[in-house]
Amino acid sequence: MATSQRRRRVTITDVASHAQVSTTAVSKVIRNAYGVSPAMKDRVQAAIEELGYRPHAAARGMRGRTFTIGVLLPDLRSPFFAEILDGLTEQLGDTEYQAIMIQGGTTHKSERRAIDALADRQVDGILIVAPIAAKTRLEELARDIPTVVLARHERSAVYDTVFADDDAGAQLAVEHLIDLGHRRIAHIAHQDNARARPADLLHVIRAETYKRVMRDHGCGDEIAIATTSYSAEGGLEGARELLSRSPRPTAIFAGADQAAFGALAAVHEAGLSVPADISVIGYDNIRLAALPNIALTSIDQDGVVMGRAAGRLLLDRIEGRTSAVRFAVVPSLVVRRTTAPPSESGQGPASTSAPT
Repeated sequence: MATSQRRRRVTITDVASHAQVSTTAVSKVIRNAYGVSPAMKDRVQAAIEELGYRPHAAARGMRGRTFTIGVLLPDLRSPFFAEILDGLTEQLGDTEYQAIMIQGGTTHKSERRAIDALADRQVDGILIVAPIAAKTRLEELARDIPTVVLARHERSAVYDTVFADDDAGAQLAVEHLIDLGHRRIAHIAHQDNARARPADLLHVIRAETYKRVMRDHGCGDEIAIATTSYSAEGGLEGARELLSRSPRPTAIFAGADQAAFGALAAVHEAGLSVPADISVIGYDNIRLAALPNIALTSIDQDGVVMGRAAGRLLLDRIEGRTSAVRFAVVPSLVVRRTTAPPSESGQGPASTSAPT
C-alpha cells in the first residue's frame, strides 16, 4: 500500500539558489532591510512565490523580526473592537506583517498572561486595547517591545496612545438631548478594576462630562447614573434600574452602543417605546447601530481610523522611532430615530413612531 510522503519544507537556501543570490540577500528582503535594490527585491519575492516559501517564525525572530503584530483585546465579542481590527488590518495590508489576536479578559492575571504570551512569541509590536494594567506595567512592556495603547488618555514617554476625545463626545451626546428639550437625562456608566488614574479612563471621562454638562445647563438635580458595564447585559441591567426610578428619565445616554442595545431591550420589556416614551443615545456608532430596525442615535469615534493610526504608529516604532506620539480622534454626532423631543407631559414625545 502506497504511503504519502511529507513534502520537504522549502528553506531560505532554496530561495537563494532559485533567485541566484546569497542567503544574506534573501534575509534582507524578508526583513525589508535598508539597502536592497528594487531589482533584487523583485527577484527574491518572485522566487519566494514560485517556491511557496514561508519563513519560520522562530527563525525570523532569531534574525530580529517575526513580522507579527500582537493585538490584545479585553473582549472578542465587541463589534467596536472588530472595527479597530479592520483599520489595523487595512494598514498592514501592503506590508509583510500579520496581526495575531488574543483576549486579555477582565482580570489583571488574565491580562498579564495574555501579554506574556505575545511577548513569548516574539511579536515585533503590540497593540493593547483598553488595558486594565497600571501605566508602570505598560511602560515596562514598552521598553522591550514597541507598544501602542488604544483607549487610554494617559501620556507616556515610551509608548504611543490612540484615543478619542471622550469629553467632546459625551458633551455632544448630552447636549443633543438637552437641545431636544430633555432635562431628566440618565446615564449608563461602566466600572472595571483598571489600575490607572481615573482621569485617563474613557468611561470615567464620559460619566464626568455627563455630570458637568447637566450642571452647566441647570439640570444638576436630574443627574441619575446606573453603573454597570459597557455591554448589552450591563445596559439592560442599568436601564431597568433607571426606569424604576420616579419620576423616570425621559432620555438615557448609554456610554457605549452595546449598552444602548441593552437599554432598548429594557424599554421594550417595560412596555414603553423609543423614542415615544424614552430617547436613547449610544456611543461608538458601530455598524449595527445603523440597521433600519435599530436606527440608534450615537457618537461616532471611527474605530477604523483608530485602528489604522495604531498600525501606522506601531510600524514607525518598529522601524526605530522612539519619540512618543498621541493620536486623538474627534468624535461626531450621528442622529437617527432613537432620539426625539419629550412630550408635553414630560414622559415622552407625542409621536409613537419608534424602532421598539
